Amino acid sequence: AAELEYESVLCVKPDVNVYRIPPRTSNRGASDWKLDHPDWTGRLRVTSKGKTAYIKLEDKVSGELFAQAPIDQYPGIAVETVTDSSRYFVIRIQDGTGRSAFIGIGFTDRGDAFDFNVSLQDHFKWVKQETEISKECQEADTRPKLDLGFKEGQTIKLNIGNMTTKKGGAAKPRVSGSGGLSLLPPPPGGKITAPPIPPPSSTAIANHVTPPPVLKSSNMSSADILLDLDAPASASNAPASSATTDLWGDFSTASSAVPNQAPQQSNWVQF
Repeated sequence: AAELEYESVLCVKPDVNVYRIPPRTSNRGASDWKLDHPDWTGRLRVTSKGKTAYIKLEDKVSGELFAQAPIDQYPGIAVETVTDSSRYFVIRIQDGTGRSAFIGIGFTDRGDAFDFNVSLQDHFKWVKQETEISKECQEADTRPKLDLGFKEGQTIKLNIGNMTTKKGGAAKPRVSGSGGLSLLPPPPGGKITAPPIPPPSSTAIANHVTPPPVLKSSNMSSADILLDLDAPASASNAPASSATTDLWGDFSTASSAVPNQAPQQSNWVQF
């Protein structure tokens, strides 16, 4: 598993100062570190390989490793903050032979110190989650496994509502209007308007003819007018030159167009 682990870069800061610190006391402050005269200046790089993080101090130009501090947990003895500033830390560096020493590092920008601190916190938060997940997996493997499969001959019955069954029969169809569209109830408070009255047909209009007024003529007497009304048949055979006779002839023709209408007895007396 160690061969499959790869190294990832968590944080890179181009400017970091390294200080020799006096023997550690109860007051771990950076005020007596000679902050104006750092012992070394270079680049800081935070990497991780597996669950272990590394603080590497490298040369800015060549990238040569100056010192390295492996970190197994944070916060811990490998990295500590000082009591009087948020830009300075105490780290424990180690070489390949197992020797270790404590040195002080500091950042000029407070934002760089914040990024350095957060990168370590995020890494070990991930380590904690991975540890909890692996522990849960181990506990799940040790628990007795449940056999949730069906035994031989075992059946299951599902009761799903709103479905057609043999006992219930088919569902009631919805009432639909013309064209197969379902009718919705009217909205609350709405008014139902009556359908519009259709206009009278053209046949009824044609059957209703208003006779024009009869023009009085000095050459025609009242007896002649009455004789013309009593003789509708002779008026229909008259030539089209007489305007009065033609108009009464149209009236008699329109009246005769009405089917199944019995002729009425005229009340006029012929002279």
